Amino acid sequence: MHKHKYQTLPNHSQKEDHSKDSCCGHKHSDHSHCHHDHSEHRQAQPSHCNHNHSKDQEECSDTVVSNGITFTCLLENLGCANCAAKMESQIAQLPGVHDATLTFATRQLRVFVKSDAAENEQALISEIQKICASIESEVIVRKQQANQRGRRALSQTTESKPNKRKEQNMELTCILSGTLLFIVGEIFDHFGATPLIPSLLYVLAYLILGGQILLTAAKNLTRGQIFDENFLMSLATLGAFAIGEFAEAVGVMLFYRIGEFFEETAVSRSRSQIMDAVDLRPETVNLVTGDSTKELPAEEAQCGDILIVRPGDRIPLDGIIIEGESRLDTSPITGEPVPVKASPGDAVTSGCINTAGQLKIQVEKTLEHSMVTRILDSVENAAASKPKIDRFITRFSKIYTPFVVLAAAATAVLPSLVTGDWSHWIYTALTFLVISCPCALVLSVPLAFFSGIGAGSKKGILFKGGISMEALNKISAVVMDKTGTITKGNFAVQQIIPFGDFSQEEIVALCASCEQHSTHPIGVSITAFAKEKHLLLENPSGLQELAGHGIQAQLSGKEVLAGNKKLMDQYHIDVSAYSQTSCGTEVFLAVNGSLAGILLISDTIKPEAKGAISSLKEMHITTAMLTGDAADNAHAVASEIGIDEIHARLLPQEKLSKLQEIRSRHGAVMFVGDGINDAPVLAGADVGAAMGSGADAAIEAADVVFMTSNMQAVPQSVTIAKAATRIAWQNVIFALVIKAFVMILGLAGCASMWMAVFADSGVAMLCVLNSIRILYKK
Repeated sequence: MHKHKYQTLPNHSQKEDHSKDSCCGHKHSDHSHCHHDHSEHRQAQPSHCNHNHSKDQEECSDTVVSNGITFTCLLENLGCANCAAKMESQIAQLPGVHDATLTFATRQLRVFVKSDAAENEQALISEIQKICASIESEVIVRKQQANQRGRRALSQTTESKPNKRKEQNMELTCILSGTLLFIVGEIFDHFGATPLIPSLLYVLAYLILGGQILLTAAKNLTRGQIFDENFLMSLATLGAFAIGEFAEAVGVMLFYRIGEFFEETAVSRSRSQIMDAVDLRPETVNLVTGDSTKELPAEEAQCGDILIVRPGDRIPLDGIIIEGESRLDTSPITGEPVPVKASPGDAVTSGCINTAGQLKIQVEKTLEHSMVTRILDSVENAAASKPKIDRFITRFSKIYTPFVVLAAAATAVLPSLVTGDWSHWIYTALTFLVISCPCALVLSVPLAFFSGIGAGSKKGILFKGGISMEALNKISAVVMDKTGTITKGNFAVQQIIPFGDFSQEEIVALCASCEQHSTHPIGVSITAFAKEKHLLLENPSGLQELAGHGIQAQLSGKEVLAGNKKLMDQYHIDVSAYSQTSCGTEVFLAVNGSLAGILLISDTIKPEAKGAISSLKEMHITTAMLTGDAADNAHAVASEIGIDEIHARLLPQEKLSKLQEIRSRHGAVMFVGDGINDAPVLAGADVGAAMGSGADAAIEAADVVFMTSNMQAVPQSVTIAKAATRIAWQNVIFALVIKAFVMILGLAGCASMWMAVFADSGVAMLCVLNSIRILYKK
């Protein structure tokens, strides 16, 4: 590896190898013709980043943290989002617990335990079980195991086991039986039968429909759960019996049970749909053993194993193709719609779909470390990172229910003392009790963000959590670096200018002969171009590297110089016949003391860049570019794709100050790099985004990771974040407006308990359905 004269950026196709050596072994001592800033492409060190990222990417076993450990539990049979919020609050207050996060969407409980309490994990889980059972008696707390993640966690809980299906069948039977008795009671009541008969039918229907709710309410009441939904519903319907509204009591309980059934079904399907979108991990793999294959669990596959991947199958684990050719659909990982060719020697990423021929791959990473698991980690961590609106709604719900219950009590007593119409005002108060549970609010907000996270992962966009999505929703400017983000990061020969009797092919062949052993991007690009043209290259009989200038070589007895203008000046080569008209890095070629030609090398702009910038402008977002490159090159790129602001020839500290200046003028800023960004700039942005193939440092340091290098991911991420935030607020406003409307109608004497049930269970179900529509939005 020799010293080189061209002061340009490292080849981004090799960026993972460059993480240990940002200069790629070259000494760039003289920046005479290229003013790129190499520090722009140093590997970002997460430790320098002051973002509040969710870095707790634990697998399924204990993970050591700075002040103890964190472990994950699954909560089977968890059915109430409001109850989940209560559990989280109480668990976080346990002795030895630093913090606890319960994600209703995934049913995962993450407990951060202090060092002195880490040894008593089993005892702590027992305490957690007591808390959860005291709030929801059916909940079972289990330590999450290696095979209990994503879709498997759903399939292994009692939610989809035979006994759960029996429970659902029993629930349907109860609903149908209660409905039949209710209809018969209504018929007897309307046809003038003896009042005793319809009353008995109503009571029997009520016991069938609400018996379990009454028992649960009684149990929870003994545990101090005064504002429990079961108790409030029991109180409301028993109150209706007390004032003689038998049919109303049964009808409300019937409607409530139907609403709860559909809400539970909607939530369950939402979980499954989102997990199907984000959990691409294989259940099994086909291992080659001699001349045969055998199926074994994916987690048992080891590095070096040979796997068969048939057409139509997903690539199960990260590896390298050793036999076969095909085309791979990478859209599940990167969002790229066009399949890519794959042949022996190519690295393949788990989760991609083999669309054509059969492949044999050698495992490079086990399931635990393959891309599909890293994506699932990111999604689960993101789901556990709750946005401000979620935390606000959780706090609000603690006030909302007691307030509505007190309003119900006041409505029952105060107007009745004035009017003497106790029956009417008690009935009105009972409608308040029915809508006093905040489940629609507590459930729909996190589900909206979880759906947004799932929608992003389908497009190769990994959000680090609801906090990141909220921040992305508020950005006013997008700041980007140039190379590897706006441009492809792979230098190519753009123009060949011959002089004298030399042809373009001769110039390229001579330059490539000098550069053929170079590992610098400029030299590599020239050599690659020559090979594409099938030109014959000559090994120099003598070669001398002139640091910061270029190469002096002997080819076929001729003295050949290849380098920058300083090299030409040093050897007194007349270049007055040339004047630069295009932007790029110039490679001068001289033969026997005379100028023979010039190659113009530059990075290529991504074809989708202009459309991406246009999409951002349609959202009224200002675009800016920060680069260490020369001003001419930067302005040429910016003008071609329509970027608003250009700041060139910047050092890392200057980039940070420019970013702060942009924020002061425009507001919240998103910084987008190619995955090997300056840590200060990444940390200084409101939202840091890494563009690239998901390198470890990028995933660790950024708020958003684009698994593809396609620039369209930038406006797509903003669109998804805005949609998720908008849907969350739609749910909140819709639920509160409907509940307030029913309360006002009740005070006006126009509302029934049926309407109140709709304002509770019906609204919750509609909010759930509204939350998941982002998964299907194009």
